[in-house]
Amino acid sequence: MTTTEGARRVAVVGAGILGASIAWRLARRGVRVVLVDKGGAGHGASSHSFAWINAGGKEPIGYHNLNRRSMEMWPRFAAAVGDCGDPDSVGLRWGGKVSWESNTAAAKALADRVRLLQSWGYPTRLIDACELKRLEPALDVGDVTAAEYSPNEGQVEPQMVVDACLRRLRELGCDVLEYTEVTGFEQSDDGRVHVLGTSSGDLEADVVVAAAGAGTTHIAALAGVSVPQARSPGVVVRTNPLPRLLGNVPVVYAPALDPARPEIHMRQCADGRMMIGEGDQESLAEDDTQAHADELLERACRYLPGLAGARAVPVPVGWRPMPLDGYPAMGFASEAPNLYVAITHSGVTLTPVLSQLAAQEVCDRTPADAVLGPYRPQRFDGITLDEVASAPNPRMAKLR
Repeated sequence: MTTTEGARRVAVVGAGILGASIAWRLARRGVRVVLVDKGGAGHGASSHSFAWINAGGKEPIGYHNLNRRSMEMWPRFAAAVGDCGDPDSVGLRWGGKVSWESNTAAAKALADRVRLLQSWGYPTRLIDACELKRLEPALDVGDVTAAEYSPNEGQVEPQMVVDACLRRLRELGCDVLEYTEVTGFEQSDDGRVHVLGTSSGDLEADVVVAAAGAGTTHIAALAGVSVPQARSPGVVVRTNPLPRLLGNVPVVYAPALDPARPEIHMRQCADGRMMIGEGDQESLAEDDTQAHADELLERACRYLPGLAGARAVPVPVGWRPMPLDGYPAMGFASEAPNLYVAITHSGVTLTPVLSQLAAQEVCDRTPADAVLGPYRPQRFDGITLDEVASAPNPRMAKLR
């Protein structure tokens, strides 16, 4: 293992799936790593993620291809970080995703989407109700106007990935400081960070990686770096552990029952619990009451009768990392040249590729501009707080 002289000591702030994975990749390069998190490792956005590995809803094609590249890295990544090289130890499961629509307009949009993805070479296809039922016999699909199957998609358990990364880090002699808050930075005249102040004491570092999910904006601001985010709350519910209900296809998107009750998505976790959400992945939801959880479970039961008798467990609203334009922000900051920003939505899908590229850029100082060029944090230079507040949809945010 080799590394550059300039990255002997790295402090990674944020022990979610991306931060923990970056820390592990750096440690494998021989870097002395300390991983810091203000809470428990994996207890932030990673614990609320639907954890669906896909590139189907990712545009434009360059971003789609970045996600697809990362999807293809998942088996190797899981085997490398998992216990005894076993990808099952992080809950990685393939089998694809099905979705369908009963509304004519929604069905046309689904069909158009499938054709676009096919033109990009993505393995997805339209199927009929009979094939949908054959693929996942446990479903009661009702009326089907259009349906699709994306066989290369899958799921993973973020907490299991984080826990595996922490085990590998400790095996490599690295420190993990949970429930430790970052209080500030000592910086030289050129903005370079040389001391990271924490509630557990000061840490010297040659490089600091800010990978704290939704908290990255605050961490970066302590060093004078602007990483604006859009407001992105999300709600999922879980059930008590159940026998395996989805036998073939791990991820299911089912249509809205009526205009007041949006579409739902569901998957079964490695421990048998079902995870259920509503709307698409850009939905902004804050209702984490028991009543709402019960209503989501009732909707899911309509499509998956095996859920009858399950108990809904509400999860407190989670704040998802969401750079202002909805795309990753990766790279060294101008104002603090040894502060590396690492924040993204779709962190579960993108962790293998982004953690690899971040570790490479930190250790080798060779910019991966051909891949990460569109996602540098410098694109947010000049964004004002008023512009952040007026961006209701991260995909529609206007950048200078």
